Amino acid sequence: MNKSLHREILRLAVPSILAGITVPLVGMVDTAVAGHLPGDSAAFIGAISVGSMVLTLLYWTFGFLRTGTGGLTAQAFGRVDFREAGRILLRGTALALIAAGAAILFQWPFFKGMMLVTDAPPQVKELAERYFFIRIWAAPATMTLMTLRGWFVGLQNSIDSMWLDLIINAVNIVASILLAFGVGSWPGMGFDGIPLGTVIAQYSGLAFGLWVCKHKYGRDILGLLRREDVVALRHDGTMRSFFRMNLDLLGRSFFFILIYIGFTMINAGFGELMLACGSIMMQMLMFFSYFTDGFAYAGEALAGRFIGARDAGMLRKSIRYVFIWSMGIGIFFIAIYALAGTPVVRLLTSDETVVGACRQFLPWLLLMPPLGCAAFTWDGIYMGATATRAFRDAMGGAAAAFFAVWFLGKWLFQPVGATALHWLFAAYFAHLAFRTLWLTVRHRKEVLGAI
Repeated sequence: MNKSLHREILRLAVPSILAGITVPLVGMVDTAVAGHLPGDSAAFIGAISVGSMVLTLLYWTFGFLRTGTGGLTAQAFGRVDFREAGRILLRGTALALIAAGAAILFQWPFFKGMMLVTDAPPQVKELAERYFFIRIWAAPATMTLMTLRGWFVGLQNSIDSMWLDLIINAVNIVASILLAFGVGSWPGMGFDGIPLGTVIAQYSGLAFGLWVCKHKYGRDILGLLRREDVVALRHDGTMRSFFRMNLDLLGRSFFFILIYIGFTMINAGFGELMLACGSIMMQMLMFFSYFTDGFAYAGEALAGRFIGARDAGMLRKSIRYVFIWSMGIGIFFIAIYALAGTPVVRLLTSDETVVGACRQFLPWLLLMPPLGCAAFTWDGIYMGATATRAFRDAMGGAAAAFFAVWFLGKWLFQPVGATALHWLFAAYFAHLAFRTLWLTVRHRKEVLGAI
């Protein structure tokens, strides 16, 4: 049984890791393309950071489309209630399309409002505006894909979830490079080609995801749905109850946004050079998370499955084994960051001024695996248990820790330039430490007590 559970964890985690490897590569390629375009590379990199930050604010607000769908679907899978799994997909998709329509409708005031509180140079803001107003047209695909990813994970289907991400990311990389630099005699679109490549990639992924739904689940799950299941979306309160259940996840997304958007906004006030350094370092910090997220997804799928099946013994074993694998990844990345920090920075920019400035921040990378590993793994397990209130409270406390450390450092030392960015990284790692501690202390009640 132990070997079987290890194999099951790897079956769920490895495809997610393989797909996850391409996610930071997309961000790195976008940054690298911007960094090698003719002109002010620091401004291009900063614009992608700011434009992506605004879109991240928008999409993370609706992150419950994935997290709520994944946990509920995994529990329905554990109960062998496939008709309910189909209903969950209906509710998530309907809500995703409503949210996307609202995002497109209010795109202009949303972006302009964000720029009022973003302290970035005028050139960076102008480029970020161009980036945002192109990428926003991917909203229907992006939000529907959130629901599909959660649904696939809940159904223990990591393979198709992997192919979904691989297709999106491969198309994104190729399209962004070709559209930015051109091909043959066509000179390309320059900076505008980067976000347009992302739009094309999102709709390519959506087409694949819908194909999987039709050909793999069209009979055994979606074929179980009846007309009353569709009508019920409007008349029996299922949409309202679905949304109410996810209000805690919406609150969690809000605090999550405060931290990551706060990081970018504060960093934007340090000037173009420090903004470029902060953006590159965050890309490298997040590279680790995409690996450990594979085991977080495995934890989500297995926790939800065994809670739905009311199997406390397997729930405990799955949590323990997922952490063993996740911590192993953490140890591996400490070595990677220690040996390859500067070469990776050079892959992201050819500007030696930016490379030299980034070197002093490389030691922060070594803290990411030990502090981030447990936090990210617990995230997945709590999502599988749909322990939404504790999930929300953990991120609320983490946001408080982040801003407390930053403003305390600002008040005591009034840091500027590189010193200010060091304090900002200290605040970021304070939030990870709080998440890890809170979720560890609460897991017996919130996760093991869910059965």
